[in-house]
Amino acid sequence: MTMGRSSDAATPARSVLRTVRADGTPIYRWDQRPGVPPVRVVPFDPDCDTEHLPPDNRHAHDFWVLAYVERGGGPVGLDGRQVTLRDGEVHAVAPGEVVAAESIAELTHARAWSVAFTPDAIPSLASISPLTWAHHPLLALFAADGRQALVPEAERPRWQSWLAELADELQHPDRLGAPEAITAILTNLLVASARLAPSAPIAPDPLVSRVFDEIERTYATKVTAGDLARSLGYTPGHLTTVLRQRTGRTLLDWLTERRLTEARRLLRETDLPLSVISTRTGLTDPGYLVRRFKARYGTTPDRWRREA
Repeated sequence: MTMGRSSDAATPARSVLRTVRADGTPIYRWDQRPGVPPVRVVPFDPDCDTEHLPPDNRHAHDFWVLAYVERGGGPVGLDGRQVTLRDGEVHAVAPGEVVAAESIAELTHARAWSVAFTPDAIPSLASISPLTWAHHPLLALFAADGRQALVPEAERPRWQSWLAELADELQHPDRLGAPEAITAILTNLLVASARLAPSAPIAPDPLVSRVFDEIERTYATKVTAGDLARSLGYTPGHLTTVLRQRTGRTLLDWLTERRLTEARRLLRETDLPLSVISTRTGLTDPGYLVRRFKARYGTTPDRWRREA
């Protein structure tokens, strides 16, 4: 649910096509901007531009999306479930889930907000393993059966205010305190949605859990994605395809994400040189660490360390 009008701070162009599934579903990845938290707001209303969308808007992504329906109307497919958008609902779209609208025309009288983000926008999540994000209390709605909740009517003006403020801060990312304000508003939205989540989460995916356990055990070594797949009894191509379908990211993506999270921790908490950090995170050498770090975060490790 990343539909909406284009603007400097909230343009869908921030999502870059990563790959296309065998059934033709495009999967988009996050395109990080230096110095700006990985958050984007896309409003959807009768005036938004939908001409660039495919006929059924079918797509998936490797980031997380929280969608708030200010005024409902029209059906949307969420990972195989048919959902009718209703006033005051909040929907959590997890990475890898397929979003599809049967007819964009049926949705043009609705008004909704789509907040796309990666969890490391929140300091408390940036400091932990990305392999545990799905089980963090702040992301409880993403792990709930159905992944949707109804915002009480008395709280809806506050949600609308948060979303408008978030869009405004993202329009002016260089304004004093904008990154902190963006993070704070996103945290408010996630806390509010988590408090609405059903108490019983859905069961974790057994295969994904096995893969994440193996990554956690071996990421600091020079293990490759192929090594990981074979140790779990799968071919690299098959496991990469399955993991992409279930999480929005490939096996190599998750392995690299875990290594870069540890690299950030070492950059922040120690004075170790890049040569040592690259060794301790399985990233081969300093040059490779710099390339992967810059591709993921839009800045170099040295600059990130100074600013952090």
